[in-house]
Amino acid sequence: MRILRHTQNYKVQLLYMHRCFQSYQNMSFFQQLFVLFLNFAGGSLMGSFRSECNMKCFAWAGGAVTLSSDVDVSFQECVPENLELKRKIFAQLDRAVDDTIVLSSSTSCLLPSQLFAGLAHVKQCIVAHPVNPPYYVPLVELVPHPETSPATVDRTHALMQKIGQSPIRVLKEIDGFALNRLQYAIISEAWRLVQEGIVSPSDLDLVMSDGLGMRYAFIGPLETMHLNAEGMLSYCDRYREGMKRVLKSFGPVPEFSGPTVEKINQAMCVKIPDDPDRLAARRKWRDECLMSLARLKRQMQSQ
Repeated sequence: MRILRHTQNYKVQLLYMHRCFQSYQNMSFFQQLFVLFLNFAGGSLMGSFRSECNMKCFAWAGGAVTLSSDVDVSFQECVPENLELKRKIFAQLDRAVDDTIVLSSSTSCLLPSQLFAGLAHVKQCIVAHPVNPPYYVPLVELVPHPETSPATVDRTHALMQKIGQSPIRVLKEIDGFALNRLQYAIISEAWRLVQEGIVSPSDLDLVMSDGLGMRYAFIGPLETMHLNAEGMLSYCDRYREGMKRVLKSFGPVPEFSGPTVEKINQAMCVKIPDDPDRLAARRKWRDECLMSLARLKRQMQSQ
């Protein structure tokens, strides 16, 4: 059986075996919090797994998790970005699991050293940060606690690949991980360009959607550098001084408030009014575009 739950902007897929939990309504709130990925031959949602729920035995009874011996289980926590709430959940899980179960968090900004501090099973803990919307964008950032075992990282990486995601290894924790550090660098300079009257909000978005974003959908910035000259060494020799000059002209971190936020909000609302129905319709269009892009990327990779 599969149930879709909404946690903020994420669709959380909660899988469970009907024999173990008689109905969703009878499950405790604690049981409802988690995405359960079961890694075994033959069954789950995406990738090389199947959608039918031919799961092995999983049960929650008396505060402990019991499993068949041939099941490899990971819990994926997907609650809102509240450190106290997440720590409370992981403390409860820490008391319930044995030494075989991976405990992962979907946090986008909380460091593993904050989330998992003091847990007895810290070697089994890892951040597995998906990208919104995760049901169309496959990237997952794997960020270990300093004491996370290499085996935990390897198991989670293999599982994410098996369910059709694209995991990357963030080798040590850093604020913002990798994706948000890149995203915030783009947002920061975009904001400054609008704030300083260099470009309008609508034209700024075109720079990404009809410019950088088109090639970055297939290759990253480093490969772009490599291809835009006769290799990376050639690119750096050719453009090093120009890049350094431009980077030195970047301004301070914006406040993201005041007249600039009003200006950008007005421009966005002209394009997409901020009433719930219009926003929902635009998100639906975005998701359809992402689905089409995902299909195209699969086709290109198979050639």
